[in-house]
Amino acid sequence: MKEYTKRRNLNRGYMKLLVWNDAISLFKLTYNLVDKASNVDYKLKTQIIGAAQSISSNIAEGYGRRSINEYLYFLNIALGSSAELLTRIIGLKEIDLIIETDYENFDSKHYEVENKLLAL
Repeated sequence: MKEYTKRRNLNRGYMKLLVWNDAISLFKLTYNLVDKASNVDYKLKTQIIGAAQSISSNIAEGYGRRSINEYLYFLNIALGSSAELLTRIIGLKEIDLIIETDYENFDSKHYEVENKLLAL
């Protein structure tokens, strides 16, 4: 697990969650994938990157809330962002802007994050 900061407190505990770390990895993978796809317009790229970043962001935001109901609410938003991200990447694959091996790498990491979110 990568250490992002030396400063610790209760509110930063989400950084220890495997799902949050995997969501950060998924964001990085997605960013590189979309950056490599040269024919994707700027608006679509920003929407895809936003959906990818929204997953880890909502895990963190929910963790920082003070009730379990709020935490679960934000985990559900993260799950929704996960579905949006997958749908947008499938769209790029369908119009041949992403090659099969890149899609498989993405899908594998996405599936891992999605299942950890569902389990959480």
